[in-house]
Amino acid sequence: MCSPEEAALLRLEEVFSATLARINSLVFQPLLEAGPEASDPWGRECLQLLQQLHSSSQQLWDVTEESLHSLQERLRRPEAVGLESLLLLQSADRILQVHLEYIESYTCCVAVQAFQKAVKRRSEYWRGQRKALRQVLSGLSSEGSVGTALLQALRQPLAHHVQQYVLLLLSLGDTVGECHPTRELVIHAASLFGDLQSFMRQELDQATATQALWPTLSSRLRDVLCTPARRLLQDSQDVPVTVTPLRAERVLLFDDALVLLQGHNIHTFDLKLVWVEPGQDRCTFHLLTPEEGFSFCSKDPQGLVVWQWKVTQAVCQALRGKKDFPVLGAGLEPSEPPTCRCGAYTFRAEGRFCQATYEGEWYWGRPHGNFGIRLVPQASEDKFDCYKCHWWEGSMCGYGICEYSTSEVYKGYFQEGLRHGFGVLESAPQAPRPLRYTGHWERGQRSGYGVEEDSDRGERYIGMWQADQRHGPGVMVTQAGVCYQGTFQADKMVGPGILLSDDDSLYEGTFTRDLTLVGKGKVTFPNGFTLEGSFGSVSGRGLHTQGVLDTAALPPDPSSTCKRQLGQGVFPVESRWQGVYGAFRDFVRAGCPGDLREALLGFHVQSSRELRKSQEYLCCERTCPEDQAGRMEDLLEELLQHREPEALQQCLRKALSNSLHPLGKLLRTLMLTFQATYAGIGANKHLQGLAQEEVKQHAQELWAAYRGLLQVALQRKGQAPEEDEDAETRDLRVHSLVLPLVLPSFYSELFTLYLLLHEREDSLYSQGITHLSLFPDARLLEFLDVQKHLWPLKDLTLTTNQRYSLVRDKCFLSATECLQKMITTVDPREKLEVLERTYGEIEATVSRVLGREHKLPMDDLLPLLIYVVSRAQIQHLGAEIHLIRDMMDPLHTGGLYDFLLTALESCYEHIQKEDMRLHRLPSRWSSREPW
Repeated sequence: MCSPEEAALLRLEEVFSATLARINSLVFQPLLEAGPEASDPWGRECLQLLQQLHSSSQQLWDVTEESLHSLQERLRRPEAVGLESLLLLQSADRILQVHLEYIESYTCCVAVQAFQKAVKRRSEYWRGQRKALRQVLSGLSSEGSVGTALLQALRQPLAHHVQQYVLLLLSLGDTVGECHPTRELVIHAASLFGDLQSFMRQELDQATATQALWPTLSSRLRDVLCTPARRLLQDSQDVPVTVTPLRAERVLLFDDALVLLQGHNIHTFDLKLVWVEPGQDRCTFHLLTPEEGFSFCSKDPQGLVVWQWKVTQAVCQALRGKKDFPVLGAGLEPSEPPTCRCGAYTFRAEGRFCQATYEGEWYWGRPHGNFGIRLVPQASEDKFDCYKCHWWEGSMCGYGICEYSTSEVYKGYFQEGLRHGFGVLESAPQAPRPLRYTGHWERGQRSGYGVEEDSDRGERYIGMWQADQRHGPGVMVTQAGVCYQGTFQADKMVGPGILLSDDDSLYEGTFTRDLTLVGKGKVTFPNGFTLEGSFGSVSGRGLHTQGVLDTAALPPDPSSTCKRQLGQGVFPVESRWQGVYGAFRDFVRAGCPGDLREALLGFHVQSSRELRKSQEYLCCERTCPEDQAGRMEDLLEELLQHREPEALQQCLRKALSNSLHPLGKLLRTLMLTFQATYAGIGANKHLQGLAQEEVKQHAQELWAAYRGLLQVALQRKGQAPEEDEDAETRDLRVHSLVLPLVLPSFYSELFTLYLLLHEREDSLYSQGITHLSLFPDARLLEFLDVQKHLWPLKDLTLTTNQRYSLVRDKCFLSATECLQKMITTVDPREKLEVLERTYGEIEATVSRVLGREHKLPMDDLLPLLIYVVSRAQIQHLGAEIHLIRDMMDPLHTGGLYDFLLTALESCYEHIQKEDMRLHRLPSRWSSREPW
């Protein structure tokens, strides 16, 4: 059975629905039919406000009809439809939201006198409607204005309706009793609509006060300050207050801004960027903004308390982005605004940052925090410097990306607003002199180890810098293949140096920037001849020299001539990229805090050379720091769970391939430095040694980085740290776990250097392979002196001519195909495993031929291995062998892998010989002992 309160709610909804329908035809239709004049912007704005209010009124009518329908169903079938089915109970929050939207639209109209302005256009019509309005409203005076009557018509029915909601719901709560299952729903709905009453009163009071404010201001001030959504919270004319040092004549606190009026000047401060600091006494409190700070004073302590409380609550409300409910300062949210917050601000004070826009995190009025963007306009139109960076007390600090109006882009670290640490500065390709610097900075200048590429001159400098100039040891590589090494001062090379030409001629002495030989020096030609003396140039006559030409020297080993290496020993490998390693160490030393992760390790952001003023440009596509997959807690926990060798390597593989993981970020930065040094112009054979030791050092540093993260993970769990490793254990782990994982990231540039370094030997090897490929299987086996009983042919009684006619490339096919897999991997260990399997296939084939297990002695193995290598036709085998040798795990030195690699090297050298027909295998393989 239904209660009397439910029947009363039904009648209440019926009356309110009918009233809303009547108001729609009586008020809204006439208001909206009379459109504004085309030249009346205020009229157009009022019309938009009335249209929004009409839309809100329609939604209010819709939800009232739904509520009415649910009540009718309940009264018709009380046994089948429970009390909880009432829309007023099950969707109280939704109904409340519809009421709030109506109240917001209504008070916007009130604040700017939209009803009064609309009525003026049809004043005669509205005077005739007064009687009809009195039928809708109770207590409407016959002498009040029509605008006032419209205000009442659109507010009074709603206020009465909400009031009755509260009374009937409270009564219903008493009727159902405390044990009723729907009592909580009833009490919740009654509480919501009770709060709504308080909210309505506050909103109406604020809108009325705001409406009353505008006529007291000049038209200029009104045009600047008046917006429909803005509400006045406090006026110094009502509660006096003095502001110093500005000496404002009037202070206005709105719900979105603090306004100080000083003569004809208006000082407006966004509340989101206002910090409130209590004073030492009860007569003062302080406000801090991005560019100014001032104090509020009053002789009346109570009045000052009002101001401080209202400013504080207004700031909190502005930061939350929604109005406090039910009244200002109420609710579950904190009543004190946070000291750290996000916001956008355009600087106005004269100086370097005048008209610069900063968007990001703030702390007590200064840019400070994980990420912020500042746009600094330049003299030319639509040109900006854009700083996307981390900030500390108003200055750039940590990792950042800066895009300058000159089209230069800097990506790297800052300290106190200056480039400091590792960073990359790159000019636009279309710049008059395109440059790219990758290296270290100190106080805004290039200092320490760095690499600069001058695309215009086709040069790359690798070496030391000081005060933005080349200073100290350095290596210069040119696009023409010439490279030189020497000492630089103030951007110029001083003293003697080493100059290597593309034909492998070596000059040791002094020379100019344009590679003109001057002064004393010595030239060593590729054929071993030397020229030592004094060099110079005569205008129009080329190089002039006076010295001694020595032609008696023995010709040098061509391989040693072309393999001279630059830079090794000059730039200690462990000190080259300390700016990269150092940032990671700082992160680990700080305990891997999430708030410093991007500042120290960098962030991902889509950069654009097209600098724009639009708000869209201020939005960076960044990885959310709180992304579950990237949270430090999860990453550290994963390291703890995977400490066994096999699990650890998989864990490291995953970490290094993840651009969000600290180890993955570190690897990508190291890849950037490697490419900047050795790709393109830097692809010079004389830098191979420099690159090879750098890859090993990177692997060692990445292992140290992993160890650092692991120690942090153990510390967070309260577990004992791992003991320090000795050098032997560390090297073993680096070569077995890390190097195979990181080598693919550097392999392209590194292998190119090996190709260039061993190009001559590989060319001879290629010629030998071409010669051997002309032989059929049997003839090649015979040529290589392979013992005939080891030939994998069914009938050894074939004549020589018959054996020559056999189809080529079928003998030892499994071993040949196995060896060809060497080029499918970049891991030296896997290449050695391929070589071991190849040996196994050769021995297995021989065992099948002999019908018994057979271990090959070295003088039998070598010709068979040469046969398999010649048929596999692996390109650049010399580069492959030397890379394997250089990157091989020291654990394998002197073992089986080392022995097999030595055998492969011997095959490679043998194939290079031009007199293949006369050459016989070296005597050092004469042992008949199996190996």
